[in-house]
Amino acid sequence: QVQLVESGGGSVQAGGSLRLSCADSGVTYSSYPYSYYCMGWFRQTPGKEREVVAGINPSGRGTVYADSVKGRFIISKDDATRRLFLEMTSLKPEDTAMYYCAASPSAAQGWFPLVRSFYTAWGQGTQVTVSS
Repeated sequence: QVQLVESGGGSVQAGGSLRLSCADSGVTYSSYPYSYYCMGWFRQTPGKEREVVAGINPSGRGTVYADSVKGRFIISKDDATRRLFLEMTSLKPEDTAMYYCAASPSAAQGWFPLVRSFYTAWGQGTQVTVSS
């Protein structure tokens, strides 16, 4: 049973900041501790494909970002609280989208943070709207 729940979305003006959070209930991958999870953030706007924003490896020391958000967004995870975060700064109107967190239970077969099919659990999304 997947239990990823995003929060922290909202409406901001261009140049503003938001911090997204994704909570895992502990049942998403019952055979793996949260510290094994590979996590990612994706976003989607109506009529477009869901695109990767950022990914983080199990240790938390490996991160990757889409070119469009490099230098503005930071992904992080807290294994103790089973939470994933996305710190978003210098927001632009083109960042407007529904943001989803995603999880993969292990990097044992490799870490493919930019590949949507790598992730097997998804949250319901949180809306971010940036006005100019």
